[in-house]
Amino acid sequence: MKNNLPISLLLILISFVWAGSFIVVKIATNEIDPIQLGFLRFFVATPIMVLLLLVSKKNLSIPKKEFPWLVVLGLTGVTLLYLFQFLGIAYTNASTSAILINTNVIFIALLSGAFLHENLTRKRIIGILLSFLGVIVIMVSRISWDEFTFTNLFFIGCLLMLLSAFCWALYSLVGKRLLRHYDGLVITTYAFLLGSVLYLPFVATGLLPVLQQTSLNGWLAVFYLALVCSVFGYLGWYYALNHTDASKAAVFLNFIPFFTIIMSFFLGEPLTVFFLLGAAFIIYGVYLTQTT
Repeated sequence: MKNNLPISLLLILISFVWAGSFIVVKIATNEIDPIQLGFLRFFVATPIMVLLLLVSKKNLSIPKKEFPWLVVLGLTGVTLLYLFQFLGIAYTNASTSAILINTNVIFIALLSGAFLHENLTRKRIIGILLSFLGVIVIMVSRISWDEFTFTNLFFIGCLLMLLSAFCWALYSLVGKRLLRHYDGLVITTYAFLLGSVLYLPFVATGLLPVLQQTSLNGWLAVFYLALVCSVFGYLGWYYALNHTDASKAAVFLNFIPFFTIIMSFFLGEPLTVFFLLGAAFIIYGVYLTQTT
């Protein structure tokens, strides 16, 4: 645990800034369509990543055989991730979508065990499941009875959220494989470029009005999502993956709903006993995974 402390602190910080994105998105979508917002995030982040890459003078060349894997990164880390996620949120509700998106932790653990041959000890599996249980306890306690619905669109939304979670797991696993041979900044930049290009057909017709009509507050939200959540968050995530097992890194993502609710508390929402119980499960579950 002591040897992994810097990586653990980095992952906690990443979870914190990604938690902040939910508050920012909630505010920004008052004036920007969610799917357009997802594109604007990378419309701003991608040129910054290209500039960082050029300034760093890193080797940009990647063999042609890796191009399909870079396309997979672009699709799973940018295009499909946010299309599935934003549509899923629209068809379900906030609490349900928050639980389902956190299944990425379980997907990453299963895939890393199967394809990266990471050692999923009994203690690590218990820690992963316990921290996920903490997410469920926190989010279920926030669901009111009138949110329960069983329409066809609701189930489609649930499926889309699971697909979004699976996309992040694939992005993490494919990225970890590429990190064995290539620099994280290089492959992340290619992922942003390809993901943005593949995203463009879904937003092209409405993009110009959005660019013209977005207010200063809207652009501040976009820059937070682009600079803090995408540039810092994605680079930090790959840095962590390069220094620890994917399943051990993934469990920290369960801190995202925890931090989101803490932020909501400072915005006037109360904390409950269920929140404290769920938080205890998350923290202890993360502790178990880091001591294996």
